[in-house]
Parts: sequence; C-alpha cells; structure tokens
Amino acid sequence: MQGWPEAGIERTVEWVDTDASGHQHNSAILRWVEAAEAELFRALDLPDYFPSAPRVQQVINYKAKLWFGQRITATVKVQRLGRTSLTLAFEVLGHPLAASNGTPDGVSPDGASPAAAVVAAYGTVTTAHVPAGSLSAQPWPEHFVRVISGTGAEEHPVSS
Repeated sequence: MQGWPEAGIERTVEWVDTDASGHQHNSAILRWVEAAEAELFRALDLPDYFPSAPRVQQVINYKAKLWFGQRITATVKVQRLGRTSLTLAFEVLGHPLAASNGTPDGVSPDGASPAAAVVAAYGTVTTAHVPAGSLSAQPWPEHFVRVISGTGAEEHPVSS
C-alpha cells in the first residue's frame, strides 16, 4: 500500500531567522514548512496548487529552540485530503550543534558529544481549494485528487 506523499528540505538557521535572544523566531518555522510544502508540490508536478490554496488553519507546537548556525530539516506529509481541503502534517528537526559555537543547546548533557536531533516543532497546516475567481472553497480538481491519492484512490478515500 502506498502512503501519502511527503517531502522535506534542509536549511541552516540564519541570523535573520532569529530573534533578540538568538534562537529562531516563531515565523521561521512556517517559512521552512512552506519551503518543504513547495518542494512537495514541485515533486508532484502540481504547480497550480499554490495560487489556489489559501491557509485556513495553522497549528504549531513548539518543543525546542533552534539556534543561529544550526542545521534543520523540515518535512511535510499529506495527512488528509478532503473534498475542498488538504491538511499537511509537519515536523521540524534541529540537528546537533558543534560544542564550539557557544549556543546553550549545542552539546549533550554530558558535554562530550553532540546531542541527537530533536523535534523543535510539529503541527499541521490546512489549506482550502479556492480557484481564481471563486469566493469560496471548491472541490479539488480530479487530477489533483488522483496525484495526491497515488495509484489507488481506494487506498486513501477522500473525506469531507
């Protein structure tokens, strides 16, 4: 059985991604998630998704801080395809920092080796299909449902 489509990106936390305390600004998480989302829809060859899929809900659970210079991985996966909506689940992992960069979370508790990657944030983003010229959500086009559902729509029934 084929699973829902997913994609990910890797980035480095840049200075512009941080706030005055040196860790990631809340908005950086969404930018990385949106970059992974763009990667997903490029890979699926569905460029018409973006101009017609406004966000209707975003849920972000912050678990750990990310620091300037730290590598991150953001992944998104289709969680649910509704008649007019799509929900993506996401996760942002922070990878270990070198002990020499001086950030508070750079080493493991024993101070000797880099810490393991940790979930910094997770959640969902829900979009609705609102094609150009429409004022309300409309059913997803057949080609979109077919691509998102993979080889067999029976494996992933579309819910309302």
